[in-house]
Amino acid sequence: MAKRRRSGRNVQGILLLNKPLGMTSNQALQQVKRLFQAQKAGHTGSLDPLADGLLPICFGGATKISAYLLDADKRYRMRAQLGVTTTTQDAEGEVLQTRSAEHITEDALREAVAGFVGEIKQVPPMYSALKHKGQRLYKLAREGKEVEREPRAITLYENVLTVFEPPEFALDVRCSKGTYVRTLAEDIGEVLGCGAHVTALTRTGVGPYTAADMISMERLEAVLEAEGPPALDAFLLPVDSALGGWPAVRMSPDTAFYLAQGQAVMVPNAPVSGLVRLYDADDRFVGVGEIDEDGKVAPRRLLAG
Repeated sequence: MAKRRRSGRNVQGILLLNKPLGMTSNQALQQVKRLFQAQKAGHTGSLDPLADGLLPICFGGATKISAYLLDADKRYRMRAQLGVTTTTQDAEGEVLQTRSAEHITEDALREAVAGFVGEIKQVPPMYSALKHKGQRLYKLAREGKEVEREPRAITLYENVLTVFEPPEFALDVRCSKGTYVRTLAEDIGEVLGCGAHVTALTRTGVGPYTAADMISMERLEAVLEAEGPPALDAFLLPVDSALGGWPAVRMSPDTAFYLAQGQAVMVPNAPVSGLVRLYDADDRFVGVGEIDEDGKVAPRRLLAG
């Protein structure tokens, strides 16, 4: 049976979108895909509708390496209110409990925040996309159901108090994948005995990318109207930019041929371990490899095919 041909343009690269407030990550993805008239696109980790900020959109071959951005560290700027907990741990939920936060001093808050640095255990919220027996937790939560969730190990590399304007405070957070900043705010509030919920959340970094290079939906729409879809390609970053400072391995034509067949190959001066960026003899990025136990470069995710 013949393969169905994709409609649209063969767009390749990564767009650093500034996801608007009130829009789901998938809605943002679909809108951007329509603007570019792209054949294939995917995003790299959901942001809540209440959150805005950096949402990398992968086009074409970039979708094959999107998992590495999903696994990458993230940065957030978060604002929260002490004294109020909600069903969703943010301002969209119904109020669960109100407690006085008038006694909370800046020193007490700083001490509580400092307790959430390094590797910690975090219980994922009910309002999350995690699954329980095949059902998304947020769907169960909307039905009024709560199920037990196992604590998960996460790492907070940085957790810095930047604002304290009682009853609100703000944090800059750099964290591992799987971290729920809403839960972090509530947990800090519980340490202080008054609870808390997130009132604003912006993602400011994903792996090697920062908010400084984001493009807004309005900017895309303006360029599209003035110059047409091909002009939008100027906003795209190369596919291999997602892999930041990974070591690069350059291969001869013969080596690249065997690697493309799925074989592990010997490459002179390759690193001794870990994941690597793969380039052919013409310095074109061809995918991701990993050094195996024999010191050979094994293919892990190739763009061709």
